[in-house]
Amino acid sequence: MNIKEMENSREVQSRIEDLIHAYVQCIDDDRLEEWPEFFTDQCKYQIISRENDERNLPAAIVYCDSKRMLKDRITAHREANIFEAHVYRHIVSSIRIVGVEDETYTVHSNYAVFQTRVDGYSEVYNVGRYIDKIVIENEMFKFKEKKVVYDTLVIPTLLVTPL
Repeated sequence: MNIKEMENSREVQSRIEDLIHAYVQCIDDDRLEEWPEFFTDQCKYQIISRENDERNLPAAIVYCDSKRMLKDRITAHREANIFEAHVYRHIVSSIRIVGVEDETYTVHSNYAVFQTRVDGYSEVYNVGRYIDKIVIENEMFKFKEKKVVYDTLVIPTLLVTPL
């Protein structure tokens, strides 16, 4: 790898890390109306158990196949869902580019989400990994696909806020 390629790969790694950190900060700050803008118009977002993912079973607890569906999810979250008030705090680690094909970066990372309810009690809410397909659209890095693979067998409360 020459110097130019190394600089380019460091720049790409940095921009991908910035995308992922901005994504989780948006959720943690409850700026959910901005959340769909991290995705391309034709995208895929799913939350699936590790067991189903490993067995190639398609059943996901959340599945959206366009930015419009993501926007609908946020509208339902704000206007229709009834749930206990809470905040999230994400910790993301081990962000690695594991492949590049047709200008699409495949990126893996680990996450932990802590949930704090209005009673002040905090707990580990969800742990797993992100499997992302990231593209550059109008000079911006965006998710073409985001698969959230959670490790736990059960999610302790209604999953209304994106992971």
